[in-house]
Amino acid sequence: PIGTCMPELDVREIPPVDRHSKIHTMFESMEPGETLTIINDHEPKPLYYEMAAETPDFDEDGYVVNQEEPDKFVAEFPKQQA
Repeated sequence: PIGTCMPELDVREIPPVDRHSKIHTMFESMEPGETLTIINDHEPKPLYYEMAAETPDFDEDGYVVNQEEPDKFVAEFPKQQA
């Protein structure tokens, strides 16, 4: 439905060792077609490659990242439609 609140996770406060597992858990709990927005202090390229390799329902073509501040990157990780 329109107006659905998409999940968002600011990982800047999460210890780096815990970030990817938290992101994967959140992504797995989403519905098909939803997009997980990650806020990070660097461009999450390693996470992108990890998701592309390990997560079949990650929509690589829909991935978008914008640098809003020197230490604020906002990345969108969409989940494929069912």
